[in-house]
Amino acid sequence: MKVAVVLFFLLFIINSYNIRAEDAAFDHRQDKKEICVMKFKVKDIMHNQSIPSQYTCDGNDVSPEISWGELPEGTLSLALSVIDPDAPMGAFTHWLVYDIDPNAGSIPMGGPLPAGTKEAENDFGATNYDGPCPPSGEHRYFFTLYALDVTYLEGATKASFQTLVKQHMIDSAEVVGLYKRN
Repeated sequence: MKVAVVLFFLLFIINSYNIRAEDAAFDHRQDKKEICVMKFKVKDIMHNQSIPSQYTCDGNDVSPEISWGELPEGTLSLALSVIDPDAPMGAFTHWLVYDIDPNAGSIPMGGPLPAGTKEAENDFGATNYDGPCPPSGEHRYFFTLYALDVTYLEGATKASFQTLVKQHMIDSAEVVGLYKRN
């Protein structure tokens, strides 16, 4: 009998929590005029799966095809970052791209970038894509696309990129790829 009472009590608490969580989600959605889920794809890289070697220092080290769609209303430009948070000295930037025309729809494998697009210096000291090349173990690589409310991200540098993006971000989407050298 005691087990049944305890079980009933636990189920009541869990059910009450679920109802409150659903109500909170519903209330949050009411604040939005429109629910929009940005579409973002990094070709050949599935979320939380291995990155094919062609996109790494062990292959051709070319950028994968990046595509997007269903951007939120008010998107005037896009920005893109590829960051390895597992690097020994802290987050390591592999690619920073901004002033991307949202109507371009994609960046082909290896480029070229859409007209007017700019790149900021990465942690290799270059203004281009440098693929995964972890010194040891498996690392995560965050490909993040940002929808921005400005056409030009004035003054974007490696040091200011994240701050400027956060100031102008409408929404973002992310694909995390994994890579471990053989």
